[in-house]
Amino acid sequence: MALELTPQQLAALERVAAAGFSFVAFPLYASHVGVRREECAALLQPVAGGGMRVYGSPFVLVGGQPSVRVNRGRRSVFVWKKQELEATPEREAALAAFVRDLAAALEPPPQ
Repeated sequence: MALELTPQQLAALERVAAAGFSFVAFPLYASHVGVRREECAALLQPVAGGGMRVYGSPFVLVGGQPSVRVNRGRRSVFVWKKQELEATPEREAALAAFVRDLAAALEPPPQ
């Protein structure tokens, strides 16, 4: 099923692309638009009345797939199936910058 978007939603995606994000498909989330930058990604959901919003929480890609953050004892890791990546300060900073920049790109321009 194709995702049908309004002109306002397409404009939001154009702002996202102009901000340096690329689009990626996540087959399990076909009704959402995947965006990524480096090893961070998020799912975007159309908003009724126009625009897009982040669905769930942005994540670090593990094996090219969405991950979840879990604690393993004193360590924090990003996990997808049996693969995991350490939640290093650098990854945490990259994810925080990704979240901040994506939120700014999704904001409609002042009228």
